Amino acid sequence: MSRKVSTTTAITPDLTDAERVRILAKSALFNPPPAQLPDGRRDLVGLTREELAVELAVIGEKPFRAKQLWHWIYHQGATEFSKMSSIARPLQERLAERFVVGRPSIATEQTSKDETRKWLFRFRDGQEAETVYIPDRREDRGAVCISSQVGCTLSCRFCHTGTQRLVRNLGAAEIVGQFMAARDAYDEWPSPRGDVPRLLSTIVLMGMGEPLYNYENVARAMRIAMDGEGIGLSRRRITLSTSGVVPMMDRCGAELGVNLAVSLHAVRDDLRDEIVPLNRKYPIAELIAACRRYPGASNARRITFEYIMLRGVNDSEADARELVRLIAGIPAKVNLIPFNPWPGSDYRPSGRDALERFAAIVQDAGFASPIRMPRGQDILAACGQLRTESRRTRPAA
Repeated sequence: MSRKVSTTTAITPDLTDAERVRILAKSALFNPPPAQLPDGRRDLVGLTREELAVELAVIGEKPFRAKQLWHWIYHQGATEFSKMSSIARPLQERLAERFVVGRPSIATEQTSKDETRKWLFRFRDGQEAETVYIPDRREDRGAVCISSQVGCTLSCRFCHTGTQRLVRNLGAAEIVGQFMAARDAYDEWPSPRGDVPRLLSTIVLMGMGEPLYNYENVARAMRIAMDGEGIGLSRRRITLSTSGVVPMMDRCGAELGVNLAVSLHAVRDDLRDEIVPLNRKYPIAELIAACRRYPGASNARRITFEYIMLRGVNDSEADARELVRLIAGIPAKVNLIPFNPWPGSDYRPSGRDALERFAAIVQDAGFASPIRMPRGQDILAACGQLRTESRRTRPAA
């Protein structure tokens, strides 16, 4: 279904609600497997506080035990019940009989010459996704780029991940587990408090997949990450990137209020239809209108527009001027990203002169417009380069 609209047309609330229902129903077809081991034990990671209390009530334990376990799992980073010193040994043993505190396993790990680090994480069913840690060039901190799906359904023409068909959604435990496993690798437990600096200071949902096509699992995982008695990341330290799933942008803003990044990449519908096929469903006018509605956007919390610079495709001065017109009045910045080549890609990165001319036009209009230097290119960890060999298995007849 395609709905081309003028810049003054808005989606009706009824249509938006119907679209959300459709998106969530389709998402359910790609649900992750149950968070349970073959021996019947349940993974406690990914449960809400209330669900954790219910699991403990089943074995006759009082609600305060849930608070204890939450502290050990998400503040201390413990993965073994025997290390939870505030819990008596008999209960440690009972917990170990029924539950686990899981992590994705590391299939491969690579470190770039610029110190970017990439993990290929393997989950219990053998499916895999990539996660990247990008250290800041100037400060002792950095961002963990997390995947939300195995594969992707969007098929953006410039993106390597888009050449891998969607296999399945990641569960909440698998999403927050990527951040926890990265913390394990950097030995950053317990969770830093107050003014204590964090090495892994930021989550960016910019890895494999479209987060808003797996919204419920992403939201659950981010609520766990933001819980002040556990990992304790501020919503200002979490950025969700979307290619423009307009109905779910509204819900994300209302319920999570994390920072928003929009993968724009073109300023005309005909071109964006080609390179970001989702635009055929939610064209630019609808996408920009959703950005204007996004709650909390301000000069202190600007919406980020991501713009891959493709030589001779979307990098003209006319494109830059139209971009400025589109986002006028939105508290925003524009990240200009030189295209990162990958095997088999048809595009080339814009030249330095084109990058600088484009940036100057956007900056002169009052928008920050940094040219992002590629990170981790030598290990295929840069923007648009993530991909795995996972395949969706067909159900048995």
